[in-house]
Amino acid sequence: MKRTLYILALGIFGITTTEFGVIGILPQIANTYHVTIDKAGWLLSIFALIIAISAPFITLAFTNANRKKTLLLVLAIFSISNILSAIAPSFSFLLFARALPAVLHPVFWSIGLAVAAGSVSSEQSPKAVSVVFGGLTLATVFGIPMATFIAEMFDWRASFLLSAVINIISFLSIWIFLPFIPISKVKIKTSYWRILGNRKLLLSLLLACLMIAAMFSTYGYMADYLKNVTHMNGSEIGLMLLIFGITGVAGNYFAGKFLSKNIERTTLFFMLSLLGIHSLTYFMGANYNLMILVIVFWGFIHSGGFLISNVNITSSVSEAPEFINSIFTSCGNLAVTIGSTVGGFAIVNIGIHQLPWTSIILLGLSLLVFTLKSLTKM
Repeated sequence: MKRTLYILALGIFGITTTEFGVIGILPQIANTYHVTIDKAGWLLSIFALIIAISAPFITLAFTNANRKKTLLLVLAIFSISNILSAIAPSFSFLLFARALPAVLHPVFWSIGLAVAAGSVSSEQSPKAVSVVFGGLTLATVFGIPMATFIAEMFDWRASFLLSAVINIISFLSIWIFLPFIPISKVKIKTSYWRILGNRKLLLSLLLACLMIAAMFSTYGYMADYLKNVTHMNGSEIGLMLLIFGITGVAGNYFAGKFLSKNIERTTLFFMLSLLGIHSLTYFMGANYNLMILVIVFWGFIHSGGFLISNVNITSSVSEAPEFINSIFTSCGNLAVTIGSTVGGFAIVNIGIHQLPWTSIILLGLSLLVFTLKSLTKM
C-alpha cells in the first residue's frame, strides 16, 4: 500500500507540475505573445476554471471505469497537452493546449485521494492523504523551479517539454508498478444532492475556497512580484521558488501530523500564520535579504493549505469519498481561478506592490467563515 501511495504521489507530481509550472514563466510568455501579465495569468486560471466546472460530472462519469486505465489515460492526455503547449504558435492556441487536459484532471485527484484515505483507519487517513499530497508539494519543490530554470536557460517552451517528460515518467510508473485498484462497491445511503445540502460541508467548502484563493492571489504572481518589487533576476527567482518548495516539504509533513491530532486548531494556525506571512511580504517586499527569509516561512506555511482544506471537507461527510474529493477538486480549482483573477486585477489597477493585500483580505474572510463554522457546531 505504501508503494501505491508513492506511485499515486508521482502522478500527482506530474499533473500538478503541468498545472502550476506556468507560475514561474508567466513574464516570459507575456513578453513572447505581447500580452499583459493579467492576461497571461489566464493560462493558470483557464486550467483551474475548467477543473472547477467539470470535476463532479467527470468523476461520476468515470465511477465504474477501470481505475488504473483511467489514471493512464489522464497522464497520456497531460503529456500530449504539454507537447502542444511547447509548439503553440499563438497565445490562443496555448490557452487551448492548457485547457485540453484540465477536464480529466479531477479524475486523477479523486481516485488518488480516495485510495489514500481508504487504505488506513479514519484516524490515520490525514497522514495517508498527506503522502499523496506530497506529490503536489514536490511539484512546488522541483517541478515549478525546474520549469523556471529551464525557461531561463533555454526558453519557456522548453519548460513545457520538461512537464511532458515528467508526465511520461509518471505514466510508465503507473503502467509498470501500480497494482489493480478495485472499484468501490460501497453504496451510498443518500443522494448526492442531499450530501451537498449538508450545512457543515457547505461551510467547509466556502472556507476552503477562501483559503486557497488567498494562497493563489499572491502566489500565482510570485515571479512577477519578485521581479518588479524585490528586483530579482530569472535565476534568482527560480532559486526562490526552489527554496519555497523545499520548506514546503516540511510544512506538508507537519500539516498532516497536526491534522491527525486536531483539525480545527491546525486550520486556525494556518490562516493566522499565512496572514502574517502576506503582511510581511507587503512590508518587506522591496528588501532583498529579508524577502529571502520571508519566502522560507511562506513556503512552509503555504504548502499545507491544500491538505488542510481537503481534510476539512472530507471530515465533514463520511459518505461517497470519491464524489466528495471531486467536489474538493472543483472547489480548490475554482478558488485558484478566483485568486489568480483577483491578483491579476489588483496588479493592473493598484500595482504589483499592493498584491499581498488581496491575500490578507481573503484570509480575513476565511477567519469569519471559520468562526461561523465553529459556532454552528456548538
